[in-house]
Amino acid sequence: MQKFAKFIYFKLMGWTVSGDFPSHLDKCVIIVVPHTSWWDFLLGLIIRKVWNEEINYIGKKSLFDSPFGWFFRWTGGAPIDRSKNSDTVSATVKIFKERKKFRLALSPEGTRKKVEKWKTGFYYIAKQAEVPIVLVAFDFGKKEIKVSEPKWLTNNIETDFKTYAQFYEGVMGKTR
Repeated sequence: MQKFAKFIYFKLMGWTVSGDFPSHLDKCVIIVVPHTSWWDFLLGLIIRKVWNEEINYIGKKSLFDSPFGWFFRWTGGAPIDRSKNSDTVSATVKIFKERKKFRLALSPEGTRKKVEKWKTGFYYIAKQAEVPIVLVAFDFGKKEIKVSEPKWLTNNIETDFKTYAQFYEGVMGKTR
């Protein structure tokens, strides 16, 4: 399957990779920016196979019901209660504590539209789970996936967010 994924990614799609996925980490929060299209999910599934790595995501509980729940579990999904009465950060940290390996990929934008300000949940998940953040850029302009070294939190959210923003400068999401 990995050879097939590499053929699709490198030969058919013509994409490249800059940086190495930190395979030595069993737990981390991976923020993927920009999230502008449903194609991002498909691209994420392909690069996961190229790297031959287990990478997870969270989704609302109802996605994991029949008839498609098997698909979301098979692709690394973990159900989470995202109702207004639940604490998504704590629920996600609980998953980190329960599993030996959990690499959570998510979009800090929280939507597939361009936003001016990211949501901060990913930061507090990483802080409470005591795991690093890995920055991943899906750059459709360069047809490149860019990966950072793991970033440990400094406990200064403003400084950390500036570092993250610098990594994503010039990255272009998929346009319609």
